[in-house]
Amino acid sequence: MPLLARMLVAPVFIDIRPGAVAGLGALLAELRIARQGRIAVAVGPGQGDNILGELRIEGAEAFRVPDGRLDSAVTLGRQLRSSQFEAIAGIGGGKTIDVAKFAAHMAGIPMVAVTTSLGHDGIASPVSTLNHESGTGSYGVVMPVAVIVDLDRVRHAAPSLSTAGIGDAISDLSAVADWELAAVDIGEPVDGLAVAMARSAALSVLHQPGHARSDQFLKVLAESLILSGMAMGVAGSSRPASGGDHEIMHAINQLHPGTASHGELAGVGALFCTHLREDFEQAELISECLRRHGLPRTPSDLGLSHAEFAQAVAYAPRTRPGRYTILERLELSEREIGERVDAYHKAVMG
Repeated sequence: MPLLARMLVAPVFIDIRPGAVAGLGALLAELRIARQGRIAVAVGPGQGDNILGELRIEGAEAFRVPDGRLDSAVTLGRQLRSSQFEAIAGIGGGKTIDVAKFAAHMAGIPMVAVTTSLGHDGIASPVSTLNHESGTGSYGVVMPVAVIVDLDRVRHAAPSLSTAGIGDAISDLSAVADWELAAVDIGEPVDGLAVAMARSAALSVLHQPGHARSDQFLKVLAESLILSGMAMGVAGSSRPASGGDHEIMHAINQLHPGTASHGELAGVGALFCTHLREDFEQAELISECLRRHGLPRTPSDLGLSHAEFAQAVAYAPRTRPGRYTILERLELSEREIGERVDAYHKAVMG
């Protein structure tokens, strides 16, 4: 009898614990990721330099990543390719990891993600989200060969970044609901395994007790974000982790840059879209989770007026042409969006 199965792309090695970054050198040697020792280390503007000073990796060359722009990723990719590096370790937050992933893909070499914050699910995803002159773009890349999450470093990151991935993790519930909506309305195929992984990742964070900076919670959050990234790898797109919630996030980033972090915006977008779907029981669970961990829930929490948030909602479908979500189904007018935003704010604030 033939055995039907599919091969799943996943990191070869995952290490989530306090002090994990100290094992980077040994990891590179033991997994023989770089046989000749030609290793590039990309560090971000946050904790990257501090970590670099503590590492002793023979033959490694450091590169500074100034921002999360496409130009920076292309420049780094050219440097890696011209100098014939065998591997790159990206050390820092989400922007640094995304730049390093894109550069590694461009150079055709393996990449190790060493994250210092849990701001979004790009830790192990096959997607790099980078800024460019027209806004934000998502680019398909090869998944990291290994992922290191140092919980001590995560705790030292800024609060808006260290655990903002809570919002991104639970936004998978909204993304999956949008995907299932697209299946019903327009016949879009749904990958059941990707849905199962994304939903499980979201629910593990939604119902995880304890303080967001405890080891136990951070481990669950890190695992959830990694699993969410792998769900995208299974689906071959960001569909299981990006719906109307992320359309709103990208719209706010484009219309009002610098408003909040990826995870914070994804959480608010997910809560708003869940209200639009009139799934009020789940909306209450999401709202309570965000409130419990000090994440934004309303436009005012983000520093936006209702009109500015409504403008972003109206613009949101243009950020992902061809993606069908609750926003595309409802096709609300500007007046209707304003009314829904007001109703949403009242519901959240009680």
